[in-house]
Amino acid sequence: MKKLQIYLVLCFVLTIFNKTMLNAQQQGINQQQKLTQYIGTWYSADNIEDDFLGDSSKIKMVVTPKISINNALQVEVFEKRDNKWKTILVELISYDKKSNQIIANGTNEHNESFIGKGRFIGEDVLIMNDENLLLEAIMTVKFYFINSTEVVLKATNPKGKELWSVKYIKQNSKDKNIGVQLVSVKDLMNENPKETLKQLGRMGYSFIENFAYQEGKFYNRSPKSFKKLVEASGLKFKGSMVFKNFLDSSKKEVMSWWKQCIKDHAEAGVSYIITSSNELDKVNTLKDVELYVNYYNEIGKMCSDNGIEFGVHNHTKEFKKIGDNIIYNYWLENTNPNYVFFEADLYWMKKAKVNPIDYFTKYPGRFYSWHVKDEKELGLSGETNFEAIYKLAEKAGLKYNIAEIEIYDFLPIISAEMAYRYLYYNNFVKCYK
Repeated sequence: MKKLQIYLVLCFVLTIFNKTMLNAQQQGINQQQKLTQYIGTWYSADNIEDDFLGDSSKIKMVVTPKISINNALQVEVFEKRDNKWKTILVELISYDKKSNQIIANGTNEHNESFIGKGRFIGEDVLIMNDENLLLEAIMTVKFYFINSTEVVLKATNPKGKELWSVKYIKQNSKDKNIGVQLVSVKDLMNENPKETLKQLGRMGYSFIENFAYQEGKFYNRSPKSFKKLVEASGLKFKGSMVFKNFLDSSKKEVMSWWKQCIKDHAEAGVSYIITSSNELDKVNTLKDVELYVNYYNEIGKMCSDNGIEFGVHNHTKEFKKIGDNIIYNYWLENTNPNYVFFEADLYWMKKAKVNPIDYFTKYPGRFYSWHVKDEKELGLSGETNFEAIYKLAEKAGLKYNIAEIEIYDFLPIISAEMAYRYLYYNNFVKCYK
């Protein structure tokens, strides 16, 4: 009898310990941020094991932020009937700060309403317990987020019997023509470019700007092979950033390099090539600045002859003053606009203490491309008035709107989707082409 009592006490202590550890784990998880990965348009896979969408998806789920991008999500579930999507369930799901949990309120096509409460119990598992309005348990639904664009839902009744299971794959809208600079996910691209591009395409990005052209290859692939890989992911290979120092090199060697570079990019079918200088510490006279003008005009002409646009990307040193001239301004005023455009990096402009709005106003139509980034994930720092900047988008000449992430609070692939959401769901960002 004494042994039984000891055993029961130990079981009780273990239960309390497990609950305490689980609560501590849940407290450490950013429930609100984790919930945002649910935002987007999802389609059911034919089989729960599939990592692709077949031709017969029967369920569509559209999850849209309502109060802000980070809270209050409207979920609408559709079922395909007679080749038409019919709404079968609507719910509002949100994060409750006081209880630190996820709350859902919904109703289905049979006028049956429910209330759900739950939490992420790990980085990738959300458990929701649903009750009807009589406070009777209906079911428990577990969400297993495999990655940013795949989730498996499994429902069990109050006795633990499985009711249904389904796998959803995200296919977000591309109707805003948003691009992504691949340096944002550089390690993932080096490890597994196929999987990384697949996720970026599903997130809703329309095109990529490359950052890894070396010795005629893109991520160790030939131009045609890389183009095929990008397009298989539902993306377009529109742009590429390349670097070639020229101040201490022979013109013959430099122009030979550019000739091959342009040939490779034409084979890959890109729309534009971007370059930036790593040698501006050596620029000390107006004659040095003029060397760049002639250099950029010549390369721009070579690109144009091959059906490719050519642009110049800024960091901070482009805003250095040489005598009475700012390098960047001099380039803008003296390069041929038929051959040279500019890619405005909004983050580095801010670091250089210049206002992009001033440049877009003074030099209209020259800024075909933007790198849009922040001190943290896009839009989270509150230090940049992106809405004011985007009011000048058409005046600037914007047609390549590109998210870039360099500073992370989250995993790079998650940060990349956060950037897409910021650009997609903020109405001040339009479609630029």
